[in-house]
Amino acid sequence: MLVDSHCHLNYLDNPAGRLVSARARGVERFLCIGVDAAGIDAVLALAESEPDVWASAGLHPEAAAGTTDWIRPLLDHPRVVAVGETGLDYFHAEDADLQRAQREKFAEQLALAGETHLPVVVHTRSAESDTLDLMRAHPGVTGVLHCFTESWAMAASALDLGYYVSISGIVTFRNGANVREVARQIPTDRLLIETDSPWLAPVPHRGRTNEPAFVADTAAFLSELRGCTLEELGKSTTQNFLRLFSKIPAGAL
Repeated sequence: MLVDSHCHLNYLDNPAGRLVSARARGVERFLCIGVDAAGIDAVLALAESEPDVWASAGLHPEAAAGTTDWIRPLLDHPRVVAVGETGLDYFHAEDADLQRAQREKFAEQLALAGETHLPVVVHTRSAESDTLDLMRAHPGVTGVLHCFTESWAMAASALDLGYYVSISGIVTFRNGANVREVARQIPTDRLLIETDSPWLAPVPHRGRTNEPAFVADTAAFLSELRGCTLEELGKSTTQNFLRLFSKIPAGAL
């Protein structure tokens, strides 16, 4: 029993086939992430055609020049269970105007999450302070810091705000020591796992296109790292997924 809590199925070739492969490895639910207006129709089509796939709708920080006007109507869609992917990525945006645009769009989407009582999927890189400040400015909103690569101090602050933290295949990388340190410390009831496919394939698949089936490899690595069984990790992360993305019926497949 595993969940891929963050994947971009619409960027994969033969997504239906990739889902078959994932199901064969025990992956039972998938959250396909929307990042811009141009790709949202493909994301929704997958969620509407596959009974174990749900969707989010949001504007990625790298698309912050766009508008968020299209997002709100989609949040009432029965298969859309979260706002995002949104957030801040200063690693790819050193210009002050770009950073300001990212903050504005992130704030707009946090407000949408508050209005609709949906969780928010947060992308954060090289912007710890501003990310946390905006999250604190929207009390009552919760969500997940996805594909987490920042400090334990940031993770701890987010946990205090009620957020979850999601670990990707980076935890298996040779240079992923900081992610491993965070992954050891995340409380069991706040941990999620993901692929972020088609990127960041875990060991032993480095160099290949990532796909949802590979969440099983990340889960196996994490279970050893945290000193629990794979079954225990799968059960707890699935429960966490359903608790956070509560629009998904617990028995729905």
